[in-house]
Parts: sequence; C-alpha cells; structure tokens
Amino acid sequence: MAVPHAEEVKKLVTEGLPDWIEEEPILRRRLREMMGQIPTPAAAKMTYEEFLDWADEDTLAEWVDGEVVMTTPASDRHQDLVRFLTSVFAIYVESHHLGVIRPAPFQMKLARSGREPDLLFVARDHLDRLKETYLDGPADLVVEVVSPESIGRDRGEKFYEYEQAGIAEYWLIDPQVERAEFYQLAAAGKYEIVLPDAGGTYRSVVLSGFWLRVEWLWQRPLPPVLDVVRELGLI
Repeated sequence: MAVPHAEEVKKLVTEGLPDWIEEEPILRRRLREMMGQIPTPAAAKMTYEEFLDWADEDTLAEWVDGEVVMTTPASDRHQDLVRFLTSVFAIYVESHHLGVIRPAPFQMKLARSGREPDLLFVARDHLDRLKETYLDGPADLVVEVVSPESIGRDRGEKFYEYEQAGIAEYWLIDPQVERAEFYQLAAAGKYEIVLPDAGGTYRSVVLSGFWLRVEWLWQRPLPPVLDVVRELGLI
C-alpha cells in the first residue's frame, strides 16, 4: 500500500473536519500547529492573491517576492506602545478629518511585498487604496515598533521598501534601547532622519500639526491617552 504524500494527509484530515471548526480560532490554530508537525516540501512561490487566501487574521506572516515570511508574536511592551499610538493617532486623525489609521494585523501591498506594519496612516486623498482586506499601495505614514526578532527587517528590507514605495514618513521605535527614529522622504526620494527639537518634541510632516513628546514612549506605565490628547489640545 502506497504511503500518502504529507500534503495529501493534510487534505484528507482537513476535509474531514466539521464546518463549525472554522468558528473556533483556538482550535483552528491548534490544528495548524499539529499540521505543521507533518514534514512538507519547500513551499512553492505564491501570488499575493494566493497569500491572502491562505492567510487569515491569526496568521503571523508577510509576503515578499512571492514567498511567505513568518513572524513571531509581539511582546506585551510592544503591544502597549502600539495600543498607545493607535489611540492617540485615531483621536487626532478623526478630529481633523485627515484620513484613517489601521493597526496590525492589516496588510499593505507594495510592488514586491505584502507587509503588515504595526500602524499605518492613509491620508484622505488616498482612501481609494483601501480594499476589504489590505491597502493596495503605500500608506502615507508607517510606524514599526522594533523587536529583537524584527530589527533586521525593520531597519533593512522594510526601510528600503518603504522608501522606494514613496511612504512619506517612517517611524522606527525601539523600546529595548529607548530610541525613536523619525524618517521623512526628501525631494530626492531618499529618507532623511529628522531629530526632535531641543525640548524632545517631534513634529510630523504628514499628520499636519501633530507633535509627540518622545519621552512619552519610555514612561512606565505609558501616559494616559486622555492626558496626551488634552495636551495636544483635542479636548
């Protein structure tokens, strides 16, 4: 009797599952982990559309040159910073009718990759780029909170991809060393680092009128969002 190929085994197992398992994300994730224990050949390249069909909101992955790049779960500090910036951005952007923000997980499709920034902002003039499950083209501002696992991608591959895509502003926030870098796209199409002023305040060029005290990012706990938006003059 011939032994079925690993992919055939997976297909037989998954086709035999009851429909209700799709409504149980924890069980679905556990099943994927179990399936991952079955050896499989090197993954063939896939189109971005195939990647979107394959991945779901529980999948920690990006798409680069037709290949899947798996990522690791975020730390509590990472998520707290993303939560803080998302809340402050959302209130500011909505108050001034500037556009929309999307925290991860939300895909951004560029020329050769599908990235999932920690936070992205899309200006009102570019809202036509928003599709049901991804942003079809560059955001206007991207924030990446650096982790030990992502530092190479954030400072290397993503930096050049975002620059080439014309993303006007790129924030790199590293809580491990308490360092924030703010890059703005210059006329020559290259990123230039913009330093905070003498008082430690950074002023965004994309979010008109928005400023941030960099010291807020390193406070433990992070400052209350209401205190920040009050200082920004929103309430």
